[in-house]
Amino acid sequence: MNNTIKHKGIIDSVCQNHVTVRIVQSSACASCKVASRCNASESKEKLVDVWVPGGKQQWNVGTEVTVCAENKVVAKAMIYSFGMPFLLMFLTLIVSLQLGAAEWLSALLALAVLLPYYFILYLFRSRLGREIVFTIEE
Repeated sequence: MNNTIKHKGIIDSVCQNHVTVRIVQSSACASCKVASRCNASESKEKLVDVWVPGGKQQWNVGTEVTVCAENKVVAKAMIYSFGMPFLLMFLTLIVSLQLGAAEWLSALLALAVLLPYYFILYLFRSRLGREIVFTIEE
């Protein structure tokens, strides 16, 4: 069983210690021949930074590469981006309702709890960047 997620992309820029890869993320029907005439097709471009150890670069701008991430890295990113915010909002909503707050106030508090959460993620972005790592398949 394959333990990695792979996406093809094109190198957008090369710096001393990282490479930026442009990935076109598309839905299943975006590659269809009639997708240009259909409103259901969807595609998005994403930029991914791939940190390269050492100063030696072997990639050039415009080169097609495959960017890889392990399943556990993807799972960790999903937990940080979707799981924890949902859990915080849900718990805040339940606790505030149990404490007798009005529904509108409970909903507002549930949304407001995301502000410190995302601020804390922002403060720890360099540490998270070391945990959530992409590589280029050779």
